[in-house]
Amino acid sequence: MARGRKTSLTIRLTPAQRHTLLTWQRSTTTPAGLARRGRLLLLLADGLTITDAAAAVGLSRRHSYKWIQRFVQEGLAGLQDKPRRDRRLESLPPDFREQPDMDVGFHEQDECGRRP
Repeated sequence: MARGRKTSLTIRLTPAQRHTLLTWQRSTTTPAGLARRGRLLLLLADGLTITDAAAAVGLSRRHSYKWIQRFVQEGLAGLQDKPRRDRRLESLPPDFREQPDMDVGFHEQDECGRRP
């Protein structure tokens, strides 16, 4: 017997959506995260609780709710990963850009590698 509160979220898939999610499960080129989120929705549409479905696919309940909400709001497109901010492309602060190159740690050495 189930304990706790019942959720008001119910997932109803159209035949086209179900077909797409099943295709993601069988595909070898679909990213693993996308396939996992698709499997979560298939299990929920088949009547599993959110807790049980999340445990079956290896997601936390918190992240499961996030993906369910995105699916409800945006459909299958909401299950795609959103682009992240790439920190490597950020420019350096002006203080660092204006400094001249310095040979830090360079000292004269004799032929044996000792400092004179």
